Amino acid sequence: MANCVRCCCWLLVLMLMALAITAAVVFVRYKNGEGVFPFPGVPGAVDHKYADALAVALQFFQVQKSGKLVNNTIHWRGDSALDDGKEAGIDLSKGMYDAGDHMKFGFPMAFTATMLSWSVLEYGDAMRAADQRDSAIDALNWIMDYLVNAHPSDDVLYIQVGDPKADHKCWERPEKMKEKRPLTKITPNSPGSDVAAETAAAMAAASLVYKTINKTYSSSLLDHGERLFAFADKHRGSYTRTFPELSAFYNSTTYQDELLWAASWLYHATGNHSYLAYATGKNKDFADLGNPRYFSWDDKRAGTEVLLSRVSFFASQGSDVAQDDVLGMYKQTADAVMCILLPDSETAAFRTEGGLLYVAEWNSLQHPVASAFLAAVYSDYMQSSGKTELSCSGQGFSPADLRKFAKSQADYLLGSNPMKISYLVGYGDRYPEKVHHRGASIPEDVDTGCDGHKWLETSKPNPNVATGALVGGPYKNDSFVDERDNVMQNEATTYNSALVAGLLSALVSTSSLARSLS
Repeated sequence: MANCVRCCCWLLVLMLMALAITAAVVFVRYKNGEGVFPFPGVPGAVDHKYADALAVALQFFQVQKSGKLVNNTIHWRGDSALDDGKEAGIDLSKGMYDAGDHMKFGFPMAFTATMLSWSVLEYGDAMRAADQRDSAIDALNWIMDYLVNAHPSDDVLYIQVGDPKADHKCWERPEKMKEKRPLTKITPNSPGSDVAAETAAAMAAASLVYKTINKTYSSSLLDHGERLFAFADKHRGSYTRTFPELSAFYNSTTYQDELLWAASWLYHATGNHSYLAYATGKNKDFADLGNPRYFSWDDKRAGTEVLLSRVSFFASQGSDVAQDDVLGMYKQTADAVMCILLPDSETAAFRTEGGLLYVAEWNSLQHPVASAFLAAVYSDYMQSSGKTELSCSGQGFSPADLRKFAKSQADYLLGSNPMKISYLVGYGDRYPEKVHHRGASIPEDVDTGCDGHKWLETSKPNPNVATGALVGGPYKNDSFVDERDNVMQNEATTYNSALVAGLLSALVSTSSLARSLS
C-alpha cells in the first residue's frame, strides 16, 4: 500500500512538472525587442489608449443601424426603414446606412462585414480583454441578418436599398423618411460578380466567427457563401457595368479581385482545396502578382495576398501547400505590400509631413487605416510563425517595424497629427463637431421632411454626436476643415469604422495568433 502511495505521489510530481514545462514552452521569446508573446488566445497587457478608442469606434455601428432597434444605446436614434424590402416580399429592414446618408449599398456593407469578421477571428481575444467583443459581434450580426435576407435564392441578390440620387437630395432624419426606397438586384441576366463575391466573402468569414457561437447560423452563412460564389463565378460581370448609374457612388474597377478574395475566405471556412486552387490555378492572373497594391473597399488584392500568406506562414514543412509556387508568389507580393508601407524602406510610399500614408484625397484615412491593419496582421503572422525578418530590396525589417508603422497611423488619427485633432469622433478632447451626417445634424425632435437643408448649412456644431465616426481625414498638407458641407474630409463611412476597429483591436494587446482560422 505504501509503495502504491509513493508511486501516486511521484506520478503527481511528474504531471506537475509536465504542466510547468508546457506552460513555459507556450511563450516564445523573439530577438527583435518585442519581448515575450503569449500563446494564442492569451492576450498580454491591455493598452488602454487603444482599448478606449476601440470602445468609441464600435459605437458608430449603433449610430448606423437601420430597422427595429434592440437595446438601443444611442438616445437620438430610433426605428427606421421598417418597410425596406417589403415590395419584394423580403425583410431588408436591418443592415446599416452607408455614411451620412440613408442608402444601403450592398458592396461596401458586405466589405464591412468581412472586415469585422476578420478582426474578430484574429483579435477576438484581445477584444474580449477590452470588453468589446460582444459589441463587434452585435454589429456583425445586424449586417449578416440583412445579407442573408438579401439572398432569397441561388441566383438573386439584392444589392441596394434606396435611390442614391433622390436620397442625396434630401436632408432628414432616417426615422422620418417617407420617400420611396426602390430595390436593386443582380440576377444571371443582370450580373454583379463583384458584389456577389464580396457578399460570399462576408458569409464565409462570418461563418467562422459563428462556428463556436451558433453552429446552425454558421452553417447557414457558409451555405449562402458557397452558393453566392458559384453565382458570381458563373455569371461574370461588374455590377457598375450592369447598372452604370451606380458608378458615381461605389464604382467597381473589376470583379476579379473579389472572386479571389471570396475563394480565399471559402478555403479558410471549408478547408476545401478547390477554393485554394481557384486562386492559385488558372485565375491567378486576377491577382496581378508581383505588383503591390493598396487595400480598400474596391481593391481586395492586398487583402487576399495577406490572407493567403497566412496559409504559407503556418503550413507544415514539406506539405504540398508549403511547396506551392503560386502561393509563394502571393506571399512575396504581400511582402512587397509591406515594404511600401514601411517608411524606411527604399520602396516606401508617399506620406505627409505629419507621417500619414497618403494615397487618395477623398476619404484620405481609408487607405492608411486599411494598410495599417494589414501591417499589424502581417507582423503577427511573422511573430506567431517564428519568421522574424522581412526583406525589402536587401534591407531587413522586423515584425516590430510593421507594428510601429501600424501604431503610427493609429496615433495619427487619434490626435498625434499637426492639427492636434482626433479624427475619431468622441475620442479625445478635440474632434470634428460638424460631421456630414444627417441624423447627427438634426435635433431628434424635429421633423424636417425632405427639405432640412438649413441643418446642413448651419454653422453650429451638430446637436447629436456621431460617436465612433471616423471622418474622411486630412488633405495632403495635413490640414482639415471641419465644415458639414466638406464631404471629402468630413463624412464618415461604415466601412471605415470596420477598418479602424480592426486596427485598434490589433493594437489593444500583444499576442500570437492561432495557426488556423477554423
